[in-house]
Amino acid sequence: MTEKHRRVSLGTSDLSVFPLSLGGNVFGWTADEQQSFAVLDAYAAAGGNFIDTADVYSSWAPGNSGGESETVIGNWLRSRGNRDDIVIATKVGMHPEASGLGAANIKSAAEASLRRLGVDRIDLYYTHRDDETPVEEFVTALDSLVREGKVRAVAASNISAERLVEALAFAEREGLAKYVAVQPHYNLVSRDTFEGPLADVVAEHGLATVPYYALASGFLTGKYRPGGPEVASARAEGAARYLADPRGPRVLEALDEVSAEHGVEPATVALAWLTARPTVAAPIASARTVEQLPPLLAGATLELTAEQTALLDEASA
Repeated sequence: MTEKHRRVSLGTSDLSVFPLSLGGNVFGWTADEQQSFAVLDAYAAAGGNFIDTADVYSSWAPGNSGGESETVIGNWLRSRGNRDDIVIATKVGMHPEASGLGAANIKSAAEASLRRLGVDRIDLYYTHRDDETPVEEFVTALDSLVREGKVRAVAASNISAERLVEALAFAEREGLAKYVAVQPHYNLVSRDTFEGPLADVVAEHGLATVPYYALASGFLTGKYRPGGPEVASARAEGAARYLADPRGPRVLEALDEVSAEHGVEPATVALAWLTARPTVAAPIASARTVEQLPPLLAGATLELTAEQTALLDEASA
């Protein structure tokens, strides 16, 4: 297998994925269908096979109601005839008209996602955000989808260590489908949410980690800097808050140093740092244009030295 086509196992599942997951939140939002197809084509041509979306993408955009991203991806799969080459991850629980993890909602939302994606199975199905639903209810509902062949593996995004333990224990006790991965908010300037109890549970149970906001809303691309020009983009506001954190400028300085040593962009180094963390299988990053993709893909293969990792660890601590 060539370097560009290398694969990693996703936790305890039989899913084998490229070590960078392509975020689909921009499809049908800041990238129209034609732009989205171009990005998807370029990602697949580089050996990428792991696409992340959600039923809620992009309900926040004027004129959208949710499901736009899944629809674009479904149209692309159909037009390219490559369904079996691609691992599709989507999520349930945050769509404005299908919110929560109640059993009935999980069932109907999964059917809606399958229709929009134009597929007969979802490869990885996440509970998008934990709520008050008893674990017995949503774990059983997810297991039903797996037994029906509509979902291959299940995972959790935005879940606490306590609830993850509870869900895993119930699934184990009842012989039901267990979570194989978690999707936390995790990057060089946001380490607290994941590192600690949650990371410990993930490691103990052999789960995979698929971090979102891997580039901190674009901040870790190095595009947003102290005293730098205002960048007009949908993410500028999100990225700006990291400049107010003392860690932000420190991390940028360390990224600049390491990226200069490798002759790559800061985004590549930020993703390489994540990829090398214990349990991380594939950070998620999105690209609105084909030009934004190469530095993201490079993060899947760049190997940092122990000294470079230590420098980044210290700057981001």
